[in-house]
Amino acid sequence: MKMLSAAVVALAAAAPAFAQTTVTIDFDGPAGYVNSILDYYNGGTDALGQSGPNLGVSFTEAAVALANDALGPYYANSPSPIAVMFAFDSSAVMNVASGFVDRVQFFYSSPQNVLDAVNIYSGLNATGTLLASVSLFGNSQVACSGTYCRFDLTSVRFAGIGKSISFDGFAPNVLFDNVTISAVPEPGAYLLLALGLVGVAVARRRRPE
Repeated sequence: MKMLSAAVVALAAAAPAFAQTTVTIDFDGPAGYVNSILDYYNGGTDALGQSGPNLGVSFTEAAVALANDALGPYYANSPSPIAVMFAFDSSAVMNVASGFVDRVQFFYSSPQNVLDAVNIYSGLNATGTLLASVSLFGNSQVACSGTYCRFDLTSVRFAGIGKSISFDGFAPNVLFDNVTISAVPEPGAYLLLALGLVGVAVARRRRPE
């Protein structure tokens, strides 16, 4: 019985790891000049046909990756080395079908103050309940020289489960990098945890006294 109790405690302690997983989208994979990210981080491809990891995160067409090239540079001092993201022409939406909780963190560079620049929703494609909004201060040229040469970290907390984040489209554009969420895993992860508990119990019952 002691062995069963110890195993149950160990599995229960592991439950938070199943409950959420930190995911950071750095936009370095779908690098290009105004390249729509699309399903690159959802096991699919971006607009250029490049394949990426399956992190359960997809983007609408207006979310584009931007990398410095021979015609640039377009920005400097970004937290990830290759590319950033911005909303092209209209609001860009990041969808997480399994949901995310607690807070969203990201780096940004903006040439002006933007009211309600980033919004978190309970539904996909910026639908459902608005869970939180964050306004951004103009920072892109603070203590540096260049159009976009400073990136600051910001964080927004919220209650409930979010499923999408909208990055409003505006001119001049705001650049984003290293968007971090605490993703809720697919239901299968909880099933594995439950099966583990059942397996321990069955093994204990079959053990000879």
